Amino acid sequence: MYVFLPSTLPSLTTVLDEGRVPVPVAFAAGTDDEEAGYEAMYTAAEESLRLLAADPDAPRRRVVLAANVADHLVEEEGREGPDVIRVRVTGESIPYKRLASAHIDDEAVEADIAEAVNDPDSDAADDHELMWYALQELRHLLD
Repeated sequence: MYVFLPSTLPSLTTVLDEGRVPVPVAFAAGTDDEEAGYEAMYTAAEESLRLLAADPDAPRRRVVLAANVADHLVEEEGREGPDVIRVRVTGESIPYKRLASAHIDDEAVEADIAEAVNDPDSDAADDHELMWYALQELRHLLD
């Protein structure tokens, strides 16, 4: 199953250093529809805003990691809308090798993301698309 994991840039540094992703919460598409996958990714991005609110020193950029996880390791926790499922991956972490990609805000939108962190009801982040990164690009992105 393809799952989307909310994160932050400091957490991403830890992922790269430790070779694993802690999995407090994840999101998955409730259908095979591509649009549902998109919605699941942006639901994880909303959760990333909450992670940013808890870490005032983190750069104001949403981070979503996409991972391929065996279906039997994924437990449904509830619905986040008609096409998105909140899931928990069994175990304490997902190995780095299970990651497929990262989706991260561009630096240019940090002010809008900061506004969205400070006011979750604002639509400041709504018009910003996450940028796609291959795993081999992540170390360069963080340097």
